[in-house]
Amino acid sequence: MMRLAVELKGPIAIRYPRGRSQESDGKNQDVHIGKGVCLKEGKDLAVLSIGAIGNTVAEAIDGLQVAHYDMRWLKPLDTEILDYVGTHFKKVVTVEDGVISGGLGSAVLEYFADKGYTAHVTRLGVKDQFVEHGSTKELYSMLRLDKQSICESLLQELEK
Repeated sequence: MMRLAVELKGPIAIRYPRGRSQESDGKNQDVHIGKGVCLKEGKDLAVLSIGAIGNTVAEAIDGLQVAHYDMRWLKPLDTEILDYVGTHFKKVVTVEDGVISGGLGSAVLEYFADKGYTAHVTRLGVKDQFVEHGSTKELYSMLRLDKQSICESLLQELEK
């Protein structure tokens, strides 16, 4: 992202998460404006994540037949990924570590509604509430955005 921001001739905003980053293996380093990446193929359900919470999602879905897409951009959205997901999956879960209202999940719902896609979308993220102070680990657990909670939410969706 930083490499792209330096090369871009115009304004750009990069959201840096609180806490530590994870080591990178160098894969998926080509970043293009408005383009996400498929991190894992799957068939039962598609998970769309944005930001560092995607690392937790990747851990939570280990062993599940769940597709995982890192959307990378909220504006502009990757409509190619959304069109694929909207036509190939009946169940979609969005995961973000920001406020749900007006975030990735809302944008996906709007796009799906405009296109007539009928996938059931569940949004995981921060509800419109005051969030206590604490370590990232404590906050993710309290907000049910930790690995175990995300896995439980996905298993519930798969059972529906």
